[in-house]
Amino acid sequence: MLFSTLACAAVAVAAAPEPALAQGGLTEAVRSAVRGDREIARFYQQRGYQPIWVRGGTLGPEAQQLLHLLETAEADGLNPRTYRPNAVADAIEEAAGGAPRALARAEMLLSRTFAEYVRDARRARDMGIVYTEAHFRPVVPSKTVVLMAAAAAPNLQAYLESIGWMNPLYAQLRGGLAAHRGLGDERPAIHVPSGPILRPGSTDPRVRLLRARLGMIPDGPYDRAVANAVRELQRAYGQPTDGLAGPLTLALLNHGSRETQQLLRLNLERARALPANLGRRYVLVDAAAARLWMYEDGEAVGSMRVVVGRPTEPTPMMAGTLRYLTLNPYWNVPPDLVRERIAPGVQREGPGFIRSRRYEVLSDWTEDARRLDPSEVDWNAVAAGRQELRVRQLPGQDNAMGRMKFMFPNDLGIYLHDTPDRSLLREEGRLFSAGCVRLEDAPRLARWLFGTAPRAPSSAPEQQVNIPEPVPVYITYLTVAPEPQGVAFRQDVYNRDPVQIAALNQPPARRRR
Repeated sequence: MLFSTLACAAVAVAAAPEPALAQGGLTEAVRSAVRGDREIARFYQQRGYQPIWVRGGTLGPEAQQLLHLLETAEADGLNPRTYRPNAVADAIEEAAGGAPRALARAEMLLSRTFAEYVRDARRARDMGIVYTEAHFRPVVPSKTVVLMAAAAAPNLQAYLESIGWMNPLYAQLRGGLAAHRGLGDERPAIHVPSGPILRPGSTDPRVRLLRARLGMIPDGPYDRAVANAVRELQRAYGQPTDGLAGPLTLALLNHGSRETQQLLRLNLERARALPANLGRRYVLVDAAAARLWMYEDGEAVGSMRVVVGRPTEPTPMMAGTLRYLTLNPYWNVPPDLVRERIAPGVQREGPGFIRSRRYEVLSDWTEDARRLDPSEVDWNAVAAGRQELRVRQLPGQDNAMGRMKFMFPNDLGIYLHDTPDRSLLREEGRLFSAGCVRLEDAPRLARWLFGTAPRAPSSAPEQQVNIPEPVPVYITYLTVAPEPQGVAFRQDVYNRDPVQIAALNQPPARRRR
């Protein structure tokens, strides 16, 4: 993965030392200063004791950048005092005179502290993500690998600015945490209850509370001034600025600074639980936004709406690999839907209900299952839950899977698929599936994955077409998500936030360094 590749690159860098440094006294001072930590000593040995923080006989601006990261480590859920920022600041100041020993001491302290900070930042909590393959699990790199990655970065300053040891989602959310620090503290501590949308002209008694919460004189209408204040709030939280106080706007208005910080911290943990290296090409699905993005080289190159699981059947957070496409798919109807929808339909209309909707009944879930005549089945027992039955829908335009489904093998039976029901994609919430992800434009995703429109070898059902280069897919759930202008707050449609915030507030188990 990324760190092993960068480690090799760092070793290659060591093979070509910078002449000015190799001939001066600084490398000897660095050699003398390396002691007491085998991993860091190994890193410097591999690069001929060349420094990474010192250039041209002085510390580069990266030293101050690192100091700032250490001082703001609380944004990572870490205790800044762990990294002794005052000692780092003193070492930077002492090195300003350019004495080789002072520079070497600063070099060692910066490297050691940076490695410890990165390792701590990479320690992910259990956020409920299902990893279909072991390599997706976040790992804590060794100090040697941390420093090799930093040394191999084309520009160390840019590497620090972009928080290059974490994935882009994490880096952007960390910036949002700093931007929203203290947001909400200045407003009066007044709760505005939920209810119908408040808008200009509303006579709802809650308008008085809304005005007071916004710091305005309570007596008065929902006028232009109120609407403008609501727009400012919506803008700060990354919401559409319609000036209407709907459910999400009221929830955000009722947040204090502490709640805002906790939400940001929670979503940082969700981002931290994804791999540090998401891949050159990958698919990201955010169930909270009901949207999918396609990424190449760190940039979103396409996006589409999706339908995700109902609150009673939420789409899980997952990390997997899209490996093949199934064209002309069957739809294997989930047993609960067979019980709740199909069995009552047969009871109502008779066996013709099965044929008219192009279903077929099978004896079991094996590949050689035999077809059953619907009249053979005790549909009363199926409807009552006493008998489980396999029913599938034949391929075709009305098939619930549409024309294709995208498979990333997993034990939960979750996949991405086409859908003939286009009306649901026009809904704002789009929480209608049994957990799988229905795509607004499945052919477009297929063209992006294959480079051309894939074709089935035949017209037979369930035609598998392997993706030439398998692509990672990440299904996450961000109730605070990065946006070009900052971050956007979203509704917690699966009610996961309170439970996970409570778990987040429990201190993690102490780890040995």
